[in-house]
Amino acid sequence: MSIEYIIAQLINGLRLGSVYAIVAIGYSIVYGILRLINFAHGDIMTIGVYVMLLFMTSTGMPLWAIILISVLVSVIVGVLIERLAYRPLRSASEEATLISSLAVSTLLQNLLQMIFSPQKQAFKLPDFFTELHDFGLFSLSTMNIITFVSVIVMVVALTLVVQKTKIGTAMRACSENLDASRLMGINPNKVIVFAFAVGSGMAALAGLMLAGEYKTIDPLMGFIPGLKAFCAAVVGGIGSLHGAVVGGLTIGVAEMLFAGLMPTSITAYRDAFVFVVLILVLLFCPNGFFGRSEGGRS
Repeated sequence: MSIEYIIAQLINGLRLGSVYAIVAIGYSIVYGILRLINFAHGDIMTIGVYVMLLFMTSTGMPLWAIILISVLVSVIVGVLIERLAYRPLRSASEEATLISSLAVSTLLQNLLQMIFSPQKQAFKLPDFFTELHDFGLFSLSTMNIITFVSVIVMVVALTLVVQKTKIGTAMRACSENLDASRLMGINPNKVIVFAFAVGSGMAALAGLMLAGEYKTIDPLMGFIPGLKAFCAAVVGGIGSLHGAVVGGLTIGVAEMLFAGLMPTSITAYRDAFVFVVLILVLLFCPNGFFGRSEGGRS
């Protein structure tokens, strides 16, 4: 097994982990405020990709405009889900909100199958995105480079927003104590809508990166990556922005090394391996890499 092959698997793992990290950030910022696991997050990613496909095949709009529309639609869907499915249950038990998120996920998957059919469809981006760039021991496609740069830009931008802006201060206050932040004059609804909007927009971009690599899409394409991104958020310490990134990269690299280095007879079980990694991390680090231990929150 050559060093070039191992490096290629590491690059693939970092690329896949970057997609997981983007989706995991959406999980973390919502959970940090509401203590809600939004299992519909991966399906919002799928909606964004189908919006892109619809406009790419039926209009002559430039790609940047199509991506912008896709992000906007995903944001609207995410905000509507929060308003219609989650906000009425905000005072309910965590079990009720968990069941609600699973129900929303199933509903979106079935709606997508009814509208677009359950069959896989081709998703072809311009050749520019598949062009390879040689870096000595390894090569990266333009889409790979965009993926890596996007993660860095998103993390830096979100960190600045959370640490340096008024809405970021409100998000940190709500994550500490939702009721106390309300008494301090913060409107939690606006903060929560902002969190859902940011997470949903990032999910649409993650869907573009995933579909651009695999070149096919289907109505269930967001479910398994969404679960893996959830695992990444938990591994990194759910509620932690930087933990989501570290967890995503850890899961992505572990998955690709398993798929690339293990015998071909067991590589089909790579999805199960991700959950094994999750269990092992939680056995030795129950709060994830950057999580914190806390009791019930007011």
